[in-house]
Amino acid sequence: MHSPDLSSAEGAEGRVAAKVGAVGAATLGSRLLAFLRDAGIAALLGAGPMADAYFAALQVPNLFRRLLAEGALNGAFVPLWLRLRDTQGRDAVRAFGEGALGLTAVVLGLSTLALIVAAPLVVHVIAPGFAADGERFAAAAQLVRLSAPYVVIAGCVAVLGALLNAEGRVGAVAFGPIAFNGVLIAAVASLLLGGPAVAAHAGPVLAIAIVVAGLAQTLLIGGAALRLPARPRRLRLSGGPELRRLLVLAGPGLLAGGIPQITLMAGAMIASPSPAAVSWLYYADRLYEFPLGVVSVAIATVMGPAIAGTVRSGSPTEIAVAQGRALSLALGLALPCAAGFVLLATPIARALFERGAFSPHDTAMVASALAALAFGLPGHVAEKVLGAISFAREDTQTPMTTALAGLATSSAGALALFPIFGHVGVAAAIAAGGYVAPALLAVVLARRGWLRIDRDAAIRIPRIALATLVMTAVVATARAAIEGSGVPTGPLGRFAVLLMLLAVGTAAYGALLGLFRVVRPAEIAAALRRPRG
Repeated sequence: MHSPDLSSAEGAEGRVAAKVGAVGAATLGSRLLAFLRDAGIAALLGAGPMADAYFAALQVPNLFRRLLAEGALNGAFVPLWLRLRDTQGRDAVRAFGEGALGLTAVVLGLSTLALIVAAPLVVHVIAPGFAADGERFAAAAQLVRLSAPYVVIAGCVAVLGALLNAEGRVGAVAFGPIAFNGVLIAAVASLLLGGPAVAAHAGPVLAIAIVVAGLAQTLLIGGAALRLPARPRRLRLSGGPELRRLLVLAGPGLLAGGIPQITLMAGAMIASPSPAAVSWLYYADRLYEFPLGVVSVAIATVMGPAIAGTVRSGSPTEIAVAQGRALSLALGLALPCAAGFVLLATPIARALFERGAFSPHDTAMVASALAALAFGLPGHVAEKVLGAISFAREDTQTPMTTALAGLATSSAGALALFPIFGHVGVAAAIAAGGYVAPALLAVVLARRGWLRIDRDAAIRIPRIALATLVMTAVVATARAAIEGSGVPTGPLGRFAVLLMLLAVGTAAYGALLGLFRVVRPAEIAAALRRPRG
């Protein structure tokens, strides 16, 4: 599996693996905090009318976060930054960064004001089924207004994060979500400890907490950006050629990056007439977002810039190595997570959410949606990698077009399946649509000669799939043995059982990756080594 002419590529692979390891550790910590946050929200709100209103309103800030902060803007920004820095120097890239920051602040500031003024219209769009329920509709409109300022905050965080990623400073960007979730957990804890009188105001308090959490994230990432050699000094309102080029590239890329959230929003729109369906889909999606978010952040902060760098200055062999490693790393996480979600959907939902206002019936509904969503995870992850390959060539139009095809497939499927299977049909349609976009994008990239993977990756990926199948059998056997011996019914007992099953799966998968020679010891050491800078 060693390629004799890839010594420099192997060194680059070690550096990328180290950064991915650091980013992955930070993102893992953030996602674990997000689970703790969502478990508290489930205990507070369950899946009742306020939960439906909160999760419907939350789709607006989540959409902007997905559009801006999870790779789309970064994918357009980094290649332009690198080219400008190499050809015109630090002063040029400083002006470029200041212009991007100023434009983002103005445009999204105006968008925030529009959301506040037009909140009822927004609710009619994102949850038309709420119109027949005055309580859910009024609550959702109030929560849209309270959370709207996060929109402009998300834009500034995205630009500052792109500056850091372009310079290879990935730490603050990776740890920013930890600060965000820490603030939200503090808000949830105060509501849970404040008693029923305080908990009655959970929706508005949580909406305001989103804005405060965004400010905390801005302070962390902004502080790191101010230490860059080409740090921004002010907001610049100008339209140079590079900034216009960013707009041309970022527009389609932003839409393509936001398609997963738009797909979920479309599903919630279709399911909104059914009480609690919006909440069930949200809880399932939060679990599903765990591996997808880890890969998205790793691609945005490490793998995407690495691919862009090799496209600019590397040989065809080095390009193939960078792209092959990105696809191997992404699928190496997505495949076992998808299998685990299908197999352990009920134990996961029960252990994390079933307490307080969240009932056993809610657990069953969330688990069924999660199992359906999980089938689409490998496709959505592959789309992230393929999109990064296209962005590295400064082509954002193609990922947008293929993503829209996936959205159309998911929406049509949801409309057809919801009357028959309810919210589970919506989840299944989202999963099916997750394979349309990457399949179309892969065909286009291959025809252009842009899709290249090295021999190592071509060998590793089938072995990763085989390791996943064997791991699934091991976990299924362990689950049957544990449940056959009597499962504790209390919250701690359920959580302990879930941890045991996850430990068995993780250990089995890791051992199988070594047995099948998917991962070499040197690569594990490189991933654990702290990255320079």
